[in-house]
Amino acid sequence: MTVEKAGSERPPTPVPAYAEIAASLRARILAGDYRPGDRLPVEPDLSAEHGVSRSTVREALRLLASQNLITTTRGVAGGSFVAYPQPDQITEYLVTSLNLLAIDTQITVDQLLEIREMLEVPAAGLAAARADEADRAELRGSLFDPSTRDPTEIFAPNRHFHTVLLKMARNPFLEVVTQPVFRVLNERFLRENAPSRFWYGVDHDHREILSRIEAGDQVGAREACHAHLENLRETYTTIDRTTQPDA
Repeated sequence: MTVEKAGSERPPTPVPAYAEIAASLRARILAGDYRPGDRLPVEPDLSAEHGVSRSTVREALRLLASQNLITTTRGVAGGSFVAYPQPDQITEYLVTSLNLLAIDTQITVDQLLEIREMLEVPAAGLAAARADEADRAELRGSLFDPSTRDPTEIFAPNRHFHTVLLKMARNPFLEVVTQPVFRVLNERFLRENAPSRFWYGVDHDHREILSRIEAGDQVGAREACHAHLENLRETYTTIDRTTQPDA
């Protein structure tokens, strides 16, 4: 029996052929060799190019499809095509990943709040500068009166307010990267745990942000958004402490 020497490294685990093909195609897609809507080479051509069976190629294509990089259709005009970017899919993937990290305690509430402040505060300033009347009307429509709402019904308009605020910044990439942080914080901690009085403060802050945006006050909008996030901090951290397993 061969005894492995202390400190010696084990040989790397071989990568399956289908994974290597998928990685090669993924690299070419991300490099722009294949653009959204482009058709990938057909299975026989990929099989010959990589020296593998068609079943191995199909497995590689299934892997890329599971990652939302390609779509596959059947029929005479069918084949595998590079997918068009879908912001909602990217957001959902990031939400899932952040939730898993939060569960594993690699990301704390304070860290999520820091990221949200870095992204959402500047977005409020951009909204004040770039929003049109339709945007402002939609933001006004997302306000709610906590005294007339069941607490279980407040979460949706609260989320809508921030979704509209991000959209008003006119930067789709900002929406994609900020929405997951907002959703993890709110869906994980606020949805069922926030006390009723909490929503009165949220409503006050939202109206202050709206008033600054309606005035076109970029600095004021950033300040109001920053104050709002600071007001949320105590509730978030309190809920986080009380929901810990050893609490």
